[in-house]
Parts: sequence; C-alpha cells; structure tokens
Amino acid sequence: MTDGFMDHVRDTLTTIAAEGLMKRERLISGAQGAHVAVGGRNLLNLCANNYLGLAGDPRLISAAGAAMQDHGYGMASVRFICGTQDIHAELEARLAQFLGMQAAILFGSCFDANGGLFEPLLEAEDAIVSDALNHASIIDGIRLSKARRYRYANADMGDLEAQLHQARAEGARHILVATDGVFSMDGYLAPLGAIRQLADQFGAWVMVDDCHATGFMGPQGRGTPAHAGVPVDIVTGTLGKALGGALGGYVAAAAPVVDLLRQRARPYLFSNALPPAVVGAALTALGIVEAADSLRAQLFENSRYWRAGLTAAGFRLLAGEHPIIPVMIGDAPLAQAFATALDKRGVMVAAFFYPVVPKGTARIRTQMNAALSRDDLDFALQAFAAAGREVGVLP
Repeated sequence: MTDGFMDHVRDTLTTIAAEGLMKRERLISGAQGAHVAVGGRNLLNLCANNYLGLAGDPRLISAAGAAMQDHGYGMASVRFICGTQDIHAELEARLAQFLGMQAAILFGSCFDANGGLFEPLLEAEDAIVSDALNHASIIDGIRLSKARRYRYANADMGDLEAQLHQARAEGARHILVATDGVFSMDGYLAPLGAIRQLADQFGAWVMVDDCHATGFMGPQGRGTPAHAGVPVDIVTGTLGKALGGALGGYVAAAAPVVDLLRQRARPYLFSNALPPAVVGAALTALGIVEAADSLRAQLFENSRYWRAGLTAAGFRLLAGEHPIIPVMIGDAPLAQAFATALDKRGVMVAAFFYPVVPKGTARIRTQMNAALSRDDLDFALQAFAAAGREVGVLP
C-alpha cells in the first residue's frame, strides 16, 4: 500500500477517535454467560444476545462434542460440491417444522442469509418495500438485487401503504415487504398484523428477519409472527442468539423458494457448510427451546423488573415489551463514559452510537437474559444509579 493511502486510513481512524465514535473490543476469558471474566475481573454481563442463557449450557456443549466425534471438525467445502451431511438436512427440516414453514436452508450467518435472499428471487420488474430501520444485512441484500427499492418510515403503516401504492402504480410485477421482527437498537416489535393486512391488500408478500425473537417470543419461542398470530411468507434468523449463541443463519419459506435459493443464493453457493459441532448443538437447542416455557417466563420477569428499576431511578428508556431495553443518553462520548463508569463497578454494557444509531441518539442497550438472578439485577441497578450520577446522566 502507498504511504498516501495509509495516511488516509490513519487520518480516518484519528477522526473517529476524536469524535468519540471509536469502538473497542473487550477480551473475555472463558465462556459467554450472565457473568464473564474480563482482564481477570468478574463482570455482570448485560449486553449479550444470550436471551435464554444457553451459550454455556452443558447440554449444547455435549451435543457439539458428540457431533464432532461422529461427523468431524469441519466440512472443507461448500455443500453442493461435497459438504452436505445428514445432520445439515435434519437441522433444516427441524427449523422448518419449528417455524411452521415448508422448508429451510442454512447459511453461515443471518447476515449471509439476508445478503443472499433478494437477488435470486426478485428482478428489475419487481419491488422491495423496506422498513427504514431494517438491519444492515437487509439493506445490503436489497442493494444486491435488481428490484426497485422503496422505503417506509419505521413501523409507519400510512407510509407503507403509500409506498405499496406507488410500487403498484409504477408497474411492479411482484412486491416484497421486508421488515425486522424486532428492531434491535430500540427493542420495538414490528406491527406484523397491520403489515400482513396491507401486503394482502396490495398482493405483496412479507419477509421477516426474526434474529432477536426466535426462541423466546411467541408460543414455544416461534418468533414474532407467532407472537402476533399472523402468517408471513419468509423468515430469516440466526442460531447465534437465543438458539445457543454460536453462529449460523437460515431462511425458512415455501419449498420452491428454498429450492431456488439453493441454486442461486451466492453466500450459500460460495461458503463452507456449517461445522458439525454447530449443527449438532443447534438441534439440541431447538429441543430445549420448545420446552423452555420456564426460561421464557424468567426472561420476561427479569425484563419487567429491570425496566421498572431503571425507570424508578430516573433513566430515560424507550417503551417496549422486549428484553432489549435501551437507556437513552444522546451524546456518544457521554454514553462511552457511562459504560466505562459501569465497567469500574463490575457491570459490562456496550455504548451504541453513530453509525450504528443516528447521531444524537447514543444509548446503552441493556439486554436481559433468563440466567440473571434478582441479586444480579439489584446489583446492576445500584451500579447504574451510581455511575449515572458520576458522569452526569442522572442529576
């Protein structure tokens, strides 16, 4: 690389740091869980997507080991060449059954699933109508498609109707409405009932990214469509959150849709198959999740208690029912200072700021999980109050 280019890179990094927008990673020693070891210290973890506390579950670890013993360490190939095993097909069938779909297809991540979804299915004569706050992977996947793009304001059904009307008026052959099931920066649920009604009115189909819902929202954790009581046409999701916390994504839909993705979805065709350990553990995780009513009840009880405690302390929260509970700060450097003050008090959180969220809306996104005890939550509430007063978030 030339000196000029490296100077440009260094200047960009300096600007990011000067604006208080530098993201720094923490090294965890040991397993993910309600408590984690960072730099020799034990921290209470309030920022993982480990909603049901399964990331370190001995049953998943055992299943992963057994799958490696039977099926090896890795596939060393993409699936259509020499990389499909019986457990891959078994997991796809289990996911489809769990989600109430005809078929499912596995990807390396949900980012890959969303990245590979739109291009094979939609062409220049078609249209995608996307929520303005959809995940980056949906946005990137839509950009790869030749379909015309329309965007509606977050969860604004009047704007969705207007965009659907415009797409039809401009001659769209097929229309897909794309939305997150849960908007992960805010913890808001998409109004799937109203979306489904409008989609049916305009002859459109509905795709939902359910990464932050599968496993714990709705009956038996079947996600936001089950929670809302409405059918959708395509569901994408991840194995990397409530379903064990490793990696892997999927698309579940009608069998012909999945068949076409197997033929044309580029992240599927040009990426290695998921490792057997991940597949074996995910099969066990699905069995656990289907019977995990007590874990889900604990998760939402923790969420209610945590939200009430933060409100009583004087923090500004976003309304909602989801275990994602953002504490709104506004200023990015202040949010980082708050996170640092919490770290000193034994609580690990993450400050979110531009470009992850819009400028001026920096926040601490707290996330509940079923493994947190009442003592954990009381400890964290005391730490939040003290750290808030220290840095000026609270008076």
